[in-house]
Amino acid sequence: MNNAAELDDYILRHIDPEGDYLHRLYRATNVHLLAGRMASGHLQGRLLKMLVRMIRPKNILEVGTFSGYSAICMAEGLEEGGMVYTFEINDEQEDFTRPWIEGSDVADKITFIIGDAISEAPRLGITFDMAFIDGDKRTYLPTYEMALRVVRPGGFILADNTLWDGHVVDHAYDNDKQTRGIDEFNDFVAHDTRVEKVILPLRDGLTLMRIIP
Repeated sequence: MNNAAELDDYILRHIDPEGDYLHRLYRATNVHLLAGRMASGHLQGRLLKMLVRMIRPKNILEVGTFSGYSAICMAEGLEEGGMVYTFEINDEQEDFTRPWIEGSDVADKITFIIGDAISEAPRLGITFDMAFIDGDKRTYLPTYEMALRVVRPGGFILADNTLWDGHVVDHAYDNDKQTRGIDEFNDFVAHDTRVEKVILPLRDGLTLMRIIP
């Protein structure tokens, strides 16, 4: 018997709650935005916060803000003085996302930027300790190369959606540009000796990479 839904519910009942604000943000994301499921959600959000607690970064780069859910989760895990710099290339997203970020308890730990992170993030002149790639899947490889330049040796790069709803192993999607972008990224990282890497089959696939000093 397929009990995946029951297991998902069981997991969520046995981890830290996401909190009322994030719960309302996730619901609003799904009501008001197309492809609302792109938001990280309860389980991945708690994992992101936990990873930030473990890595203890001062500066985090996020590529792909969407509704701000993941940025808020990572900011929750930051120590005093830490900052999430989150880039969203779609300027039409700003009217929804900015009020949610600015209304959160961690607004002072999030810098929300509308623009192309590939060109704009290096211009900040900041050395990052951690990066979270969750933008346009067609540009994952150039985004990754940019992240390698701005994240310190020994720092971490996370990439979301790297199993892409299983499409990476479904030949029906061989000509889909987003699937191809993810597949090419996965193939490249698998053989990239600059990083240690592991794919977690969590939600839609989450790849964790550590830059080898």
